Amino acid sequence: MDSDKLLFSNNKMSRIYQQLVNEEDARVCTDISESACRVVPGNFFLQVATQFLTKLGDAIANPKTVLAWLMSALAAPAAFTAFLVPIRESGSLIPQLIIAAWVRRQAIRKWTFVLGCVLQGLAVAGMGVVAVTLEGSAAGFALLGALVVFSLSRGLCSVASKDVLGKTVPKTRRGRVSGWSQFLAGIVTIGVGASLLLGTGEEAGMTRWLLLLALAAALWMLAAGTYAAIREFPGATEGGGNAITEALGRLSLLRTDREFRQFVIARSLLLCSALSAPFFIMLAHQNTEGAIVALGLFVIADGVASLVSAPFWGKFADLSSRRVMIISGTSAAFTGLALVAVVNGIPAVADQAWLYPLFFFLLSVSHSGVRMGRKTYIVDLAGGNKRTDYVAVSNTVIGFVLLAAGSIGALSSVISLAGVIIVLAAMGLLGAWMSSRLPEVTE
Repeated sequence: MDSDKLLFSNNKMSRIYQQLVNEEDARVCTDISESACRVVPGNFFLQVATQFLTKLGDAIANPKTVLAWLMSALAAPAAFTAFLVPIRESGSLIPQLIIAAWVRRQAIRKWTFVLGCVLQGLAVAGMGVVAVTLEGSAAGFALLGALVVFSLSRGLCSVASKDVLGKTVPKTRRGRVSGWSQFLAGIVTIGVGASLLLGTGEEAGMTRWLLLLALAAALWMLAAGTYAAIREFPGATEGGGNAITEALGRLSLLRTDREFRQFVIARSLLLCSALSAPFFIMLAHQNTEGAIVALGLFVIADGVASLVSAPFWGKFADLSSRRVMIISGTSAAFTGLALVAVVNGIPAVADQAWLYPLFFFLLSVSHSGVRMGRKTYIVDLAGGNKRTDYVAVSNTVIGFVLLAAGSIGALSSVISLAGVIIVLAAMGLLGAWMSSRLPEVTE
């Protein structure tokens, strides 16, 4: 009871919340229940804390950095490394229609998120065990297996989190939950990158990475605890029928709901901000011969990007998540085009290691905006139980799009890496244009 009072009946916490969100409108809780409105400050901070822990865990166990390095260190064939990002992203998205059919029958949905966090923690811990017990193809298969569990567990969290956010935090305040959590996670991520830059021997490096994986596992366990403390009130439930039948029925939203269909198309095109990142790094490795480009420098760039941009994007998304999608999508596209122009137009700097993390930073800022904009937009677009359906259908479709878009990487065998980046930039510009055709949903 004391902890309950500390979280939900604390005047100091309420004042801090009011300062963070500039709370002045007494009618701000128009789209959540009166009971939920009374405990918004406590729920707000618990969700900021949870997202901080999970975002930091994601940064530490990033498949483009930590897991790719681990695959290489364990002498796993390159084919295994190529599957890391597709499994990590698509595995959490494709099953969400079926997951949502189950989540929708839960009056209290925070426990679905808690379960997902625990499973993610166990999966990352399993990766640490693999690192010290296996090598070669056996290690590759084991790591991918753990990543499948991790990815599917992320799907549980993704479906549940947006619905719980919509039930516990009112419109015009939701973007700041992600904004502040990304800001805090960005600070710590910079420290992680710095620790990589300061690494010396191989043995010390392996020890450091194993400790980081253990830390990531602990972060997800802590996130499960903070999310369990959220005060969520029972919501609407429906169904009880076959999950696959219900899932297929939800897909009809793409045909019947024009605004939602336009959002899914725009979001698909804005994947350019995520898909471009590995090609930035590959271009850097190619032009610098991998001599000075340190993994830690890119991790630091990613952390600084979250640090400086997340609060801005979060507040901006509460004003107009649609405009955030337009601006950040356009920015991601022009960042790619600018990098290609500099590398090809100024050969004297093409081999400079500092150049690529700089553009990676700009891309990360843009990607942060794309993520913030589309997450806030879909929560505000729908209400009630419809929100769960929107999230599940959107994420499932995006999962398949990711698998298809992954084939863009095959273009690098036909055209240059710069050419692939230009193709992705064109996607981003088209996605920004599609976003401009969406209706405003923030009021």
